[in-house]
Amino acid sequence: MQLIGIKTPIINSGDNVVEVLSKAFAEQSITLENGDVVVLAESAVATAEGRIVNLSDISPTQKALKLAHRYSLDPREMELVLQECDEVFGGVPGAALTITKGNLSPNAGIDGSNAPAGHVVLLPEDADKSASVIRKGLRELFGCDIGVIVGDSRTQPLRLGCVGVALGTSGIIPVEDARGESDLFGNILHITHKAVADNIMSACQLVMGEGGESVPCVIVRNAPVMLVDEDVPMPLFSREECMYYSNIRRNGTSKS
Repeated sequence: MQLIGIKTPIINSGDNVVEVLSKAFAEQSITLENGDVVVLAESAVATAEGRIVNLSDISPTQKALKLAHRYSLDPREMELVLQECDEVFGGVPGAALTITKGNLSPNAGIDGSNAPAGHVVLLPEDADKSASVIRKGLRELFGCDIGVIVGDSRTQPLRLGCVGVALGTSGIIPVEDARGESDLFGNILHITHKAVADNIMSACQLVMGEGGESVPCVIVRNAPVMLVDEDVPMPLFSREECMYYSNIRRNGTSKS
């Protein structure tokens, strides 16, 4: 599997992502091939879609003021968190822990990095739709069958550091069902699913970086994925089905 990082100029609100990528591919003498997976940082996609907010335009509510004090956040950012998330159920200094668009997301995925001073970037409104639009545009330009992943970096419970997580996909099966397959000793797998899109996103994070690398896109060549000519949404657990979330909510606070 080959990871090809694509540098681009700074992406601004209103930019056409397909046009930006096609120019960057040409400048780096790269063309897409059948089976490629184009992986994109959600911040670049969201910025192009106009999901960038000037904090000076935000007036926090009393609820936002209270939670901002509790979690040591800018009250204006906390107001945006409340507007974007499904639920706030805890937090630590600097981050409110939320469920946003069905995912566990600190601060509703709102990010002040890679944004102009005084601005923050929200998550794409619909990452699956974003991936679909970009895939169709690139397929029309390059005439090949590809997949697209729009993803982000997140921390994992009890682990230091960020890994990749896919927020939206198009043209691939994002989670493959391995139930019924056998392990090394012939035992049948009963619950295993392969988080293909998340794992690819994690690999691409090593190329994209977390700062000013200006690599919002990675072409993944020869990826072990199943390509399909359709949009397959990211499958998510319900809150009750999730082993971590359901136990956190059931127990309320840890025993000590």
